[in-house]
Amino acid sequence: MSSSKPDNVKEFAFTAQDFDRVRTLIYQRAGISLAASKQEMVYSRLARRLRATGIISFSTYLADLESGRNDGEWEAFTNALTTNLTSFFRESHHFPILAEHVRDLKGPITVWCSASSTGEEPYSIAMTLCEAFNTLTPPVQIIATDIDTNVLTTAANGVYAMDRLDKMPADRAKRFFLRGKGEQAGLVRVRPELRQMVTFKQLNLLADSWPIAGPFDIIFCRNVMIYFDKPTQGRILSRFIPLMKPDALLFAGHSENFLYVSEALRLRGKTVYELVGRHLTAPLTPRRA
Repeated sequence: MSSSKPDNVKEFAFTAQDFDRVRTLIYQRAGISLAASKQEMVYSRLARRLRATGIISFSTYLADLESGRNDGEWEAFTNALTTNLTSFFRESHHFPILAEHVRDLKGPITVWCSASSTGEEPYSIAMTLCEAFNTLTPPVQIIATDIDTNVLTTAANGVYAMDRLDKMPADRAKRFFLRGKGEQAGLVRVRPELRQMVTFKQLNLLADSWPIAGPFDIIFCRNVMIYFDKPTQGRILSRFIPLMKPDALLFAGHSENFLYVSEALRLRGKTVYELVGRHLTAPLTPRRA
């Protein structure tokens, strides 16, 4: 007779109250608003943490976090609940706008990628700027941050499976990546010149202070605000504004609209924003009532 559990029996009890506690903790810690539909996802990801820590119940695990008895677990808890969906040149319409914008700027150019994940976005920015200046050493400094320390380690290494480049033009891939050989076959690594352009740092957008200093010519904050409620979005954007140079551009994700969050920004292009007080260099998309 098999001793395996039926498919509908979970390894750990996970109640609605446990889920509500998780939602409260991740909101307080990282500003992430978890939808009610995410209960199964939360169970799956945090069950791994229970196994790793040897804790046998969610109630004990969460109580340890709440009480401060397990402060070292906060980082792993946050990493587990952070979504890191990314790819090279994701939302590709942004990169020609970026290239055109920097041609009018005088170096050094400063860029902040505020949710770098595993590095595809900041390296896409770096490749775009190398192509815009036609050199592997453009006058550019990129600061790339993320709340998740695990993905930052991957990003700093700059090593990816070769199939991550499947949609990239062959000449671009050849110019900016080195193919692995022997035991590294099937892998590619970002060229050292690009890695030197990017500095990776851990940063929580909800923290009282950020380990960065502006002002920046460009800020990428794409597909991050969708995890925050409107008051949290407003607080974060209000901190972005002083970090932007007068002609700076702010790039948002395809489903994000900052016009209803900050009166200091207006559309410059599709999900690209500029400061309201800047000099007009191109027609703006009318603001909807």
